[in-house]
Amino acid sequence: MSDKTEQQNEEIKETGSLELTHNKNKHNIQLLTIIGEIEGHEAVSGNTKATKYEHLLPKLAEVEDNDEIEGLLVLLNTLGGDVEAGLAIAEMIASLSKPSVSLVLGGSHSIGGPLAVSADYSFIVPSGTMVVHPVRSSGMFIGVMQSYKNIEKTQNRITKFISDHSKVSQERIEQLMLDPTQLVKDVGTMLEGEEAVKEGLIDEVGGMKDALGKLHEMIERGEKK
Repeated sequence: MSDKTEQQNEEIKETGSLELTHNKNKHNIQLLTIIGEIEGHEAVSGNTKATKYEHLLPKLAEVEDNDEIEGLLVLLNTLGGDVEAGLAIAEMIASLSKPSVSLVLGGSHSIGGPLAVSADYSFIVPSGTMVVHPVRSSGMFIGVMQSYKNIEKTQNRITKFISDHSKVSQERIEQLMLDPTQLVKDVGTMLEGEEAVKEGLIDEVGGMKDALGKLHEMIERGEKK
């Protein structure tokens, strides 16, 4: 096994990332995967699949700084996780000067919503899902007014980010968050692939071929959102 192959395997194992270079367009694309729970300031359970934001932030800085990298493809399958970590990653992706495309596989729930829309163009597979729900503290709403106001501000940051980076209004996102009819023992909304596109949350239903094709096209044209 060559040193380069060993390095690539280590990158996949540690950060879920890989450079895609063997394509007819001769474009250098950075692949990032966001899978499982978004891990923030506290480590998640050892049995839980997690994406560590301290791995992704340096990788995203490299994407911006490395002249050889021409675009970013983000694959998402997450149930959510740490809000601050998720928003940090989303802001980093949104601030890149290079074209980016996201593809939701399986699901991109909770804080996965901002991550999905942070790219310049977003796809979701037909069976993929997006779950939009209010911000919680330890899985429950809390009654202390000061704490509630802080949660409300955090929720506003999330809904504004999603609205700014998609075609859905902030008011509509809040309506979806507070729908009491969709989720058992909870409020919120689950949107399947086509529904997420109709709401304006995601740009298009598609798969890997579509996502990579769109990214190559954006690189060729030098496009950004």
